[in-house]
Amino acid sequence: MPSKRYKKLLDNLNENNPETIDKLLPIIKKNCTSKFDEAIDLSFQINNKQKKSEINIRTVINMPGGTGKKVKIAVVCDEAKSKDAKDAGADTIGGDDLIEKIKGGYLDFEKLICTPSMMVKLSKLGKVLGPKGLMPNPKLGTVTDDVKKAVKDAKSGQIEIRNDKDGNIGATLGKKSFSEENLIKNFNAIIDTLEKEKSNITIKGDLIKSSFITSTMGISYKLKLNKNI
Repeated sequence: MPSKRYKKLLDNLNENNPETIDKLLPIIKKNCTSKFDEAIDLSFQINNKQKKSEINIRTVINMPGGTGKKVKIAVVCDEAKSKDAKDAGADTIGGDDLIEKIKGGYLDFEKLICTPSMMVKLSKLGKVLGPKGLMPNPKLGTVTDDVKKAVKDAKSGQIEIRNDKDGNIGATLGKKSFSEENLIKNFNAIIDTLEKEKSNITIKGDLIKSSFITSTMGISYKLKLNKNI
């Protein structure tokens, strides 16, 4: 049964009138009445005229306004790249020893970066890393010789977006405590990325059918995009 707090929020629902991000952010923030710093989330629905299984979006976005999260980074590399990884702020660094450690069950990290030369060995752990979304991927910038840049990008504010089998794409815009300016910067970065991804897909009409914005404990509002994607 909905709480009194939630029922009150429903009074301002824009069921038939989508609004732009700048109009909705003050409302979303006002709805963040819980005691913790709520996340502000976006969700997109791919145009249902397409066969959703044929659309495969998976990429990373550097969020100019940050993410508000501390990310644990592990790097698998040879000795020559270890200093670069350490200088960039990687939390765990190793070569064959780290691969063996992961094989034994060590997964105390949220992103794994690997150099191409070590990827042959690491790829044997696909059954361990794949289901958890931790397998390095060249498209996501996590298989690279430039480990310093990869670690810095991941630490400074980077998110991954992908569509599920039902054609949904979810992304966290930031936190309630973020300024509206930074939230809008992040929003524009996500929209620009989706627009770029669309150009790589054979699709009739728009990629995005509908979009919504909400906070962790709030209600969902229809969002009008600032450009056709």
